[in-house]
Amino acid sequence: MFGHRKVLQFEARPDKPDPLFAKMLQEPLGGQWGEISVMMTYLFQGWSCRGPQKYRDMLLDIGTEEIGHVEMLATMIARLLESSPVEAQEDAAKDSLVGAVMGGARIEDAILAGMNPQHLIVAGSGPRPADSAGNPWTAGYMCASGNLLADFRFNLTAESQGRLQVARLYNMTQDEGVRRMLAFLLARDTMHQNQWLAAIRELEEDGLESTPVPSAFPQELEKTDVSYLYVAGSEGGVSTTGRWASGVSADGRGEIRSVPLEPLTSDQGLLSPVDPRTYGTPPAPVPAEAAE
Repeated sequence: MFGHRKVLQFEARPDKPDPLFAKMLQEPLGGQWGEISVMMTYLFQGWSCRGPQKYRDMLLDIGTEEIGHVEMLATMIARLLESSPVEAQEDAAKDSLVGAVMGGARIEDAILAGMNPQHLIVAGSGPRPADSAGNPWTAGYMCASGNLLADFRFNLTAESQGRLQVARLYNMTQDEGVRRMLAFLLARDTMHQNQWLAAIRELEEDGLESTPVPSAFPQELEKTDVSYLYVAGSEGGVSTTGRWASGVSADGRGEIRSVPLEPLTSDQGLLSPVDPRTYGTPPAPVPAEAAE
């Protein structure tokens, strides 16, 4: 059960409107690695968790926090789209939709300058569940497999990519109000990266899952002669100097060796003729002399 408290987790108030940066903030809101993605990922991982209660509760803890982050970003975007104060109109008129409207310029010109027209046309000066290019958020961005180790590794990637994007956005604005909120999100991403690293370690220490995932699948059913084979496909052989190309494998179950990329079969991938009723192009006819 979820409730709503009428206060943000952290303030989301810019110093002044900036519709162009509002467009950019759509990425950490509704992009592939944005807050909607991690919110939905963590909640669905928690709702489907059949592991120990501590993991389920932890997933729902962080998923609930991420709802608040979605709220903060949505609020910040809406405030960046608000009418500018009189003293800021001249500066805003240089590069913002609000400035264009307040200054009497054509809205079309402001949109061509880089504003997100959907902020005005679709959302009435509000945020959208979409990325900075206007692509709608999709559930394909989330991951909830039922295997906690696989999911926690995905979560670590999501927090790493999310923090990377927010760090870039931090350097793209001089608005101290926006920067304060981004600094908070950066700090929470720092915690969440540490959280997933610790959860991965504890899950392995609990003996519930290990590398390779899924660890319950019998490895003897693999083609084991290539299980610990590093295939070098780049010229020069520099890649084979890395730790990943030789020595004891990271899972401790094999010895890695390097080999050049070579086919392991004579199969050329040729296909049989298709059903003629599908009207596909048939293979070349066999010459009569070859047929004899």
